[in-house]
Order: sequence, then C-alpha cells, then structure tokens
Amino acid sequence: MSSFPPPFYRWRPHPWHGLEAGPDAPRVITAYVEITPSDSVKYELDKVTGYTRVDRPQRSSSHPPTIYGFVPRTYCDERVAALSGPEAEKGDGDPLDVCVISERKIDRADITLAARVVGGLQMIDNGEADDKIVAVLQGDLFWGGVRDLDDLPEKLIERLTHYFSTYKMVPGSTSEASIARTYGREHAEKVVLASQADYADEFEGPQ
Repeated sequence: MSSFPPPFYRWRPHPWHGLEAGPDAPRVITAYVEITPSDSVKYELDKVTGYTRVDRPQRSSSHPPTIYGFVPRTYCDERVAALSGPEAEKGDGDPLDVCVISERKIDRADITLAARVVGGLQMIDNGEADDKIVAVLQGDLFWGGVRDLDDLPEKLIERLTHYFSTYKMVPGSTSEASIARTYGREHAEKVVLASQADYADEFEGPQ
C-alpha cells in the first residue's frame, strides 16, 4: 500500500474539521467561501458531508455585500457568547462566520482564501451569539492598507449591518436578528481565539 506525502489528501478533507484556521490566526485567517456577492441563493455547508448545499433562495432583492463564509475549526459556544455580553444567552453552535472584502470580483464558492481580520459585527440572532468577523483579502491591492474597522468606508459597514439585520425577514413578521454593535480588530481577534477554544472543547476534548 502506497503512502501519501503531506499535504496530499487521498480524500477531500472536510472544510470545517479537516482544514486549519491558518498558521497566523487570529491575525490572518483561512476563510472557506460559501456565498459570493452575486449569489441570489443562500448556500451553506452541510455539516455532515462537508459539501455545499442550497439552503434557501434569498428572501429579498439584496445580495450579500461581501464574500461570506466561515473559519475552519472554530465553533461559537460559551466563550464567544461571553464576549457578546448580556444580549447573548449562548453561541449559535456554528463555525465562526466571516465577511471578506476584495477589490477583485470573486464569483465562485467552495474555495478557501487568506484574509486579514480588521473587525466584526456583534450579531444576536434569537438570543444566540452569531458574530460576523470582517476581514480583507490578504494581499489585496486596494484594501491592503486597511488595519481596523474604522479604516473601512462607513457606508460599507452600513450595508453589512443592514444586510444581516434584514436577510432573514419574512413579509408580515419581524426579524429576530439584530446587530448589537460593531467592533475593531483587537476584539475581533479575541472572538476568533474564543471560537477556536470553543471548537477544541466541543470536538477535541480535554487537552
């Protein structure tokens, strides 16, 4: 039986559990892309198989303002919820979400990229912490100088806030999702570390 030298994989690794958050996390993270700004359908990782599935058509005419995905080997549980303050009763039990800003159009999902963390949105969805890390594509020729959330245009943050505050709304009802506040790079890196620790507790057991 032949052996396979690393990093060769005989089988495709699971995007959530088989990939790494990145050697420079929490400063620079790996993002697995689920949705692009041109998508009118919400795609989501199937947590059992590791394949991307259709979750639902977008309910409104608005599209995600940025590339959207998650950070591998992260999990939003007690530590992430504790950073969210009294608004969050618990974490949402999903990998940590990330919005990646890129000047060049990236119009395909099911890929990975390296992104530098600059801040985040503290989203509370039905009492659960559902933070959205904001990052810029590593090496981006236009956004490469961004170091913190305050370096981004105010209108871009406004679009992100509006999108995540409304993307689950159904006509005739109110949304349970809201953006409690935004935060900068320092707090965002703490959220990444907390989600990595939550992942270790949930899936790796005592160290």
